Amino acid sequence: MPVKDFMTKKVVYVSPDTTVAHAADMMRDQGLRRLPVIENDKLVGLVTEGTMAEASPSKATSLSIYEMNYLLNKTKIRDVMIKNVVTVSQYARLEDAIYLMMKHHVGVLPVVDNEQVYGIITDKDVFKAFLEVAGYGEEGVRVEILTDDTVGILAKVVDTISEENLNIKRTVIATRKSGKVAIEVQIDGHADIDMLKTKLVEQGINVKAIEKTFAKSLD
Repeated sequence: MPVKDFMTKKVVYVSPDTTVAHAADMMRDQGLRRLPVIENDKLVGLVTEGTMAEASPSKATSLSIYEMNYLLNKTKIRDVMIKNVVTVSQYARLEDAIYLMMKHHVGVLPVVDNEQVYGIITDKDVFKAFLEVAGYGEEGVRVEILTDDTVGILAKVVDTISEENLNIKRTVIATRKSGKVAIEVQIDGHADIDMLKTKLVEQGINVKAIEKTFAKSLD
């Protein structure tokens, strides 16, 4: 799954000469926490809520409100932005983006190729991608199976479900710390969950959970 399929393509950005006050207004009005800094169509930095807060005078300052506003309207983004920005390619896998976020302790990655910004991917985009991959918010039936790493178990699960004329929309397989393998199957449409569970159990399949799922918007 490439980053380009999950990134936000419409990028709101500022220039290095934007004032801190104006950038703060943009963040507030558009509900943003970070803004890429672009100059001559190239990424030159990143400004976040944290860097903005550091640039703002402390509440303990003796400056008047007028003096603080004057200071924020004179301070440029180039003076407070993060210059060494961690980026990711739009062709990188989503897992690579997650790894970079974890390694560098950041919640946003500008998506850059050949020095041009194509989008931005945030921790929120990653959470949404996980929900989409897991089939969360889709109407149907979810079956969770816990098994040993046995050859042919997945084929047996698929065959059993197919024999009931049910369509498998997605399958997620993960190895637990216990060594057990968890298989989660999302089935499209409606199904008799009691009958399906019985059929699976008859095939020696350990059904940990089976439930109906309902449509939910992820936006």
